[in-house]
Amino acid sequence: MRGPVPDSQASPAKQAAILRIGTRGSPLALTQAGMVRDGLARAHGLDPAQIELEVIRTTGDRIQDRPLAEAGGKGLFAKEIEEALIERRIDLAVHSSKDMPTFLPDGLVLTVFLKREDARDAFISRKALTLHELPHGAVVGTSSPRRQAMVRRLRSDLRVVDLRGNVETRLRKIDDGAADATLLALAGLKRLGLTGAAAAVFSLDEFLPAVGQGAIGIETRAGDAKTRALLAPIGDADTAIALQCERAFLAALDGSCRTPIAGHATIANGQVSFRGLIIKPDGSEAFETTRNGPVGDAERLGDDAGRELKGRASPDFFA
Repeated sequence: MRGPVPDSQASPAKQAAILRIGTRGSPLALTQAGMVRDGLARAHGLDPAQIELEVIRTTGDRIQDRPLAEAGGKGLFAKEIEEALIERRIDLAVHSSKDMPTFLPDGLVLTVFLKREDARDAFISRKALTLHELPHGAVVGTSSPRRQAMVRRLRSDLRVVDLRGNVETRLRKIDDGAADATLLALAGLKRLGLTGAAAAVFSLDEFLPAVGQGAIGIETRAGDAKTRALLAPIGDADTAIALQCERAFLAALDGSCRTPIAGHATIANGQVSFRGLIIKPDGSEAFETTRNGPVGDAERLGDDAGRELKGRASPDFFA
């Protein structure tokens, strides 16, 4: 991905940008925004310099002293970017889909998704090759309520602490001994060329990922037909169907960053297969369900699965 061009060297194409992409400023966010920019350039025969990257610092980026769940949830990684989209300062926003709030602001839509990367979670440690090999009382650092709850479910003897920061920051904290282990999305490690940092990769059966994990989502204004048409060639239909199912599941549960929820859908031969899970924050109790059906029913299947689990859990399940 190209770096910024000094004003004195800016080309006419750069000055005549036809699209503005809003993104967070972390290395992973910039890599993902660059993937979208390069995909658009290839699809439409453009110079990538005609597509600007607008770095926007979000509330989620600024809050580093406490869990995001206490401050308002994962939507804090999208808030300022969505405001820029509504105010027409940018034309599209690139997000890690797992960071997107359950419900979008009026007038905004997730228009397309790039082809999904590996959705599994990776185990990072300098002291053990797997979660099960960590010694009794070892410290696992993660800011994700889902990962915290699932670690406690698998190893109730471990101590789980909050660990914030971008991918590189969290890897450095592990090297510095802030925790004995952490968990990161394998997709992010792959995009950054850091898969060598993973001691192991969890199976989907053992460690169900977050809704949207591994998928890059592109958000636009609903009425911006021109931008949405430009994005159409780079979207992946199967990923869009899977995310439709997963996000319907999340919506039925009123899910957010505050609640430990996992869900993953796959598409094959015109059929969608979905598995969803809710788990108490302390890992002591969990409910899960599955759904299978034609891709045309993806949203209904996700919604039905969410309603089932919501009905099976007690009202104070997430307390």
